[in-house]
Amino acid sequence: MSALTTDDTSIPLPAVDLSKRYVRVTGQRDNGFIEFEFSVGWQELVVELILLPPDFQAFCEANHVEMLPPREDEEED
Repeated sequence: MSALTTDDTSIPLPAVDLSKRYVRVTGQRDNGFIEFEFSVGWQELVVELILLPPDFQAFCEANHVEMLPPREDEEED
């Protein structure tokens, strides 16, 4: 029995550029941690991360990220 099968009915995915990295800041905690979304290739597929400001800055520089604006549905603090 094969653990992995393929067929001709696979869903076509849009092209992706894995060199594109995006960050969207979603908040800052009282203890200083920055909450943000990070994505590679597709802006819609994200992981949520939390870092202290110096680590956040280093992360953004190391990944050459493009900063995205806040989502329109997020309320301003």
